[in-house]
Amino acid sequence: MAEKRLRKDFTTARPHTINAAMNIRCRFILLVAPVAFALANWLPNEAPAAELEEAQVTQVVQDVKVVPSNAAARPAAVNETVRRGTAVQTGTQSRSELTFKDKTMTRLGEKTIFSVGQGARTIELGSGQFLLYVPKNSGGAKIKMGAVTAGITGTTVMGNVAPSGIVEFTVLEGSACIHLDRAGQALFVQAGQKIVYDPVANKLEDPVDVDIQQQMSSPLVADFRRLPSAGLIDEAIHNQRAMANDDLARAVSASGAGSIETAGPEQFLGAFNSLVVRYGPREACALVARAVRARPDLADRIVASALTASHPVRGYSKDFKQPAGKEIPCEWAQCIVQAAINADPSAAQEIIDAAIAAAPMLRECIQAVTPCPTHNAFVQPYIIAPINPANFVSHEVSPEQPPVTSGGD
Repeated sequence: MAEKRLRKDFTTARPHTINAAMNIRCRFILLVAPVAFALANWLPNEAPAAELEEAQVTQVVQDVKVVPSNAAARPAAVNETVRRGTAVQTGTQSRSELTFKDKTMTRLGEKTIFSVGQGARTIELGSGQFLLYVPKNSGGAKIKMGAVTAGITGTTVMGNVAPSGIVEFTVLEGSACIHLDRAGQALFVQAGQKIVYDPVANKLEDPVDVDIQQQMSSPLVADFRRLPSAGLIDEAIHNQRAMANDDLARAVSASGAGSIETAGPEQFLGAFNSLVVRYGPREACALVARAVRARPDLADRIVASALTASHPVRGYSKDFKQPAGKEIPCEWAQCIVQAAINADPSAAQEIIDAAIAAAPMLRECIQAVTPCPTHNAFVQPYIIAPINPANFVSHEVSPEQPPVTSGGD
């Protein structure tokens, strides 16, 4: 009772108690809960968790050990099974590869500690270098890297957890949703981007562009067999180069505009349409992202144009016979919408509404897009100054001593 103080409400004389620790806890939960809820929807949970509960060792280079939770470490062997709760540790100039039942693949660099996590479809990296490939439509995975967690759905990524606690995370193809545990900060990272977490600053830095082709020289790529996602990585490299060549800027210039920034809406959209009709799905998604970043004021119209420029949009029913090669696939529509949202997260709802208006019969497909919380706004901890009990104690007035009033009465 010494830690609890009586306080009178402003509207009633009935006393009640205040618990400072509970007050702080509740406020923290209220700040973090909305982001946690959104991440729970974005992070993968579709495929059976059992598919990531054990992995087979598919390659061993030099000093690689299996460390069971209740037994001594032993040398790892090819085709050995590593189950939940068991760690794999590599030594100096050593590497290893593990493959899960759903073909998810993890490669470990030197001086790395890795384990199959306790959560559903979760992988944990204690320290060191890694490459993670998650097949499309496999249900995705979560990888925990100290204070940072990445949600991955059909993606190839690389990362490093330094002894200092600094985390580096790079997307080679696909995308990932990165969040800082218990801090309410989340960011979307796409192919060709790297994000860094600094434990001193205790925040995720903004994503920066990296050359995917240069990442291919990493021993985690070059010293192993060809990745199953190599074709997708090649496409990401091609898209990066196309954006560097800036076909969009040339198309806008050809329309008579001085620059992308000064082009009128119709000039810009005409230039955009001249390109999107010639692009394949992944090139089109990259073009949408480039266009929205350049002209966020036209984000909704860019998405509508991308959805309708080259393919007719019709509904799907059991009696409908679509012309082969004419209908825009759901996956393509989702890619376009997601690319636009990633380029301008603040316009997510406008983009989704515009996509549905342009392709109303793909409503369910488009609504299935769940944006990663893409704000890089670190939630500052709620700090309460030390409580002075005098502020919460109502002073009793003796019947023999009337209350003192102001003035000259």
